[in-house]
Parts: sequence; C-alpha cells; structure tokens
Amino acid sequence: MSTSFKKTYKFAGYTSAAITIILTLALAVFFYLTGSLNYLFLAGMAVGLYVLCFFIIQYRVERYIYKRVKRIYDDVALLDASTFSKQQITTDMETLTKEVERFAQDKKLEIEALKIRENYRKEFIGNISHELKTPLFTVQGYILTLLDGAMKDKNVRRKYLANANKGVERLIYIVKDLDMITKLEVGDLNLYMEDFNIIELVQNVFDLLEMKAAKKEIELTFDKEYNNSILVKADRERIQQVLSNLIVNSIKYGRKGGTTEVSIEDLIQNKVIVRVTDNGEGIEEENIPRLFERFFRVDKSGSRKEGGSGLGLAIVKHIIEAHKEKIYVESQLGVGSEFSFTLEKVK
Repeated sequence: MSTSFKKTYKFAGYTSAAITIILTLALAVFFYLTGSLNYLFLAGMAVGLYVLCFFIIQYRVERYIYKRVKRIYDDVALLDASTFSKQQITTDMETLTKEVERFAQDKKLEIEALKIRENYRKEFIGNISHELKTPLFTVQGYILTLLDGAMKDKNVRRKYLANANKGVERLIYIVKDLDMITKLEVGDLNLYMEDFNIIELVQNVFDLLEMKAAKKEIELTFDKEYNNSILVKADRERIQQVLSNLIVNSIKYGRKGGTTEVSIEDLIQNKVIVRVTDNGEGIEEENIPRLFERFFRVDKSGSRKEGGSGLGLAIVKHIIEAHKEKIYVESQLGVGSEFSFTLEKVK
C-alpha cells in the first residue's frame, strides 16, 4: 500500500459520512418530533453508524474491485495462474494503472521483437532460396541441355557434366555450412581443446590462401615479426576455420594491391586478441550489427559473384562463442575493416 491514503478508503469514508449525516439528521428530526431528543445518544449512534458503514462499504468495494481486477489479470494473462492471490492482485487503481501500462509496454516490445523476427525470417527464407536456387538451376540447365542431345558430343558432355558437378559441390558446401551452424547453435558440436601455437596456425592459413590473395595482388602479412611462439588453448581446426573465413573475406573485399594484416596482442586475465585488418572496401555502419546473420551480404550482387555460402561470418561468431570468447568488428567505409577475437592463452 502506498504512503498516501488509499482511494478505496477515501471512497468508503466519504460514502459512510454521507450516509451517517443523512440518517443522523433523519433520526434527530424523528426524536425531536417525538420529544425524546438525546444529543449524547445521537452522537454515539452517529459514530457507531459511521464505523459500521465504513467497514461494510470498504469490504464490499475491495471485494468488488478484487473480482474485477482478477478478471483483468485473467484476460491479459499478466500473471501466472499459480500467482493469483488476494495479496498479489492489487485493488489500488493507481497501482493497477501502472501495472497495466507496464504490461502494455512489455507487450509492445514483444510485438516489435516479433516483427523484427518475422522480417528476419522472411529475409532468411528469401536468401536461402536464392542461394539454393542458383546452383540448382545451373545443374538443371546443364542436364536438360545434355538430355536434349548435347551428350552425343563427347567434349560438350564432359564440359557440361563438369559444370553440373560444380553446382552440386556448391550445394553440398551450403548444406554442410548449414549443418555446422545448426550444430553450433544447439551446442551439438564438440570442441577438441588443445594447446597450439597461434602464430604457426596463422602462417598455415596464409600459405593456404597465398594463391587466392596473389590473384588480387593482396599481401598477407603479420603486423610485426614474431620470434617466439604464442600458445593458446582452443580447438585448432575450428580456429583455423575462423581465420580462413576472416582472411578470405578480407581478400574478397580487399583492394587490388592492398594488404591483409594479422596481429596477436596480450590481454589481461590470460587472454590474447587476434586481429585481422585490411584496407579494403569497408562496411557501412548500418550494416555492421547484421554482419553475423546467416546469409546476410553487404553487397549482394558482388559477393555472390565471389562465391561462398553466405554463412562464413555466422559460423565464425558461433565458433568463437562456443569457446566462450568474444568477437568484435570495426569498419569504416572506404578505409577498411578489422575483425578481432579473443582466445585463452596457455599459462
């Protein structure tokens, strides 16, 4: 109950006072006409009548409001059924108004969240349909061409079958990535934690992607010369996948003749932070919060020409979070981007 006088008490008080005054005046007139007017008796009866009326009216009003308010709680499901009790269901109109306003605000937020999820669902279905449709139609086109007579030509047959196989491989690539990200989300992908040299792992990724970077004349380099090993505790294979995805993206969106630089720095609490920095196209600020969504592409047309499943950054985020670590991104359009993530350092 609030510090101010409850409104139900005010109502009962005013109503009781009105009833008491009317009845007291009526009785006073009656006693006066009968010649038996006794002011002391009349005053005592007025007090008793006021108290009796006050408690009866207060009880009935509270019971009435309680029933009506409980019906409101039932209708809007503001509380669980197990919590419905007289002590928890307020009969104070001001408190009730605040609770209903809070309920309305919560529901408004829920509706807005549902709208965002619905838009995400529609966009996700559209994106995955596009990703699967392109290789499927490619494979179908080559097969139909062969069935229409092209398979009689040995050279054409071999070429078209090879192209159809590329389409199938892309489908398998997308499905594998979807399967992996699903396992990561539900926690069904086990991590094999081991100690390894992160410098050596980065160099291995550089060696694997050297030819891809050379096609765009992009230099893969460390920020400095690391003479000593930096040992971290993580799933080596998954961290290699993280580095590969980040470096491939930096090559994909990098400038011709640009650089992709990796640095490893010590943090507090036995942590290191691995940074992958490029001087490429950069990302618009409004797109940064959505970078790790499935199939989200900053440049939808250009990125599809470059290939990929559209799941790379989503997988990166889930792998890092599966290690109970953090991933960060900073980018400026036309300047470049930096993706960084933390790892546990071996003591």
